[in-house]
Amino acid sequence: MAKSKTKSKAPAKKAKSRRWPKPLRWLGFIALRGTSIIIVFVLALVVLFSVVNPPITYTIWAESRRLGSVDREWVPFDDIAPVMARSIVAAEDANFCLHWGFDVQAIRAALEEGGGRGGSTLSQQVVKNVFLWQGRSWIRKALETAITPAVEILWSKQRIIEVYLNVAEMSEGVFGVEAASRKFFGVGPGSLSPRQAALIAAALPSPRKRSAEHPSARLQRKARAIVDGAATIRADGRASCFED
Repeated sequence: MAKSKTKSKAPAKKAKSRRWPKPLRWLGFIALRGTSIIIVFVLALVVLFSVVNPPITYTIWAESRRLGSVDREWVPFDDIAPVMARSIVAAEDANFCLHWGFDVQAIRAALEEGGGRGGSTLSQQVVKNVFLWQGRSWIRKALETAITPAVEILWSKQRIIEVYLNVAEMSEGVFGVEAASRKFFGVGPGSLSPRQAALIAAALPSPRKRSAEHPSARLQRKARAIVDGAATIRADGRASCFED
């Protein structure tokens, strides 16, 4: 009997690996490298500003160019009346001591009201004021969301309020509580009364439209509510994370 011939199998062809064209690979590498550098740079600034006062912000620089100059002088936290810190927390972020950068309840309330109110915490506002820019955009919001946890981890709660009270715009061309208290009331920030502190805090959401120096009836009503709120958060312990 004739032996059956076995057909030799041809060696399987190696599947060619699909690779991006060289120009695209270079673009991807550059994008990744650039992103990594930006992340490291921002983290370095977060660490630096935990102990060093930010020399300027984009908003202050832009307003200085637009107006020619701005009124601003840094003041340490210990030289600010405690009621000012409590007032700003009562007005902007009553749960400041209870969250780690994001207030879920405030965000939910903002969504339910259709964007009629803000859901940003003081930590988020500090990130926006110090590291980013004003205005609404998804890019800015995404960056703010990414940087806020780092600030919460590396800064104390007291430091967050200190920086906020020194960089926030409190009237056109007026930045920080030192300049605001002297311009509006003729006193230093350490001598602010509960009512004066509440008026500054009440005007902050729209400092160019609301005046702590010449408050409307509506602003005065809001200030009275902030006075009560500041007393409440002191009594119930919600000011303990930033008070000595």
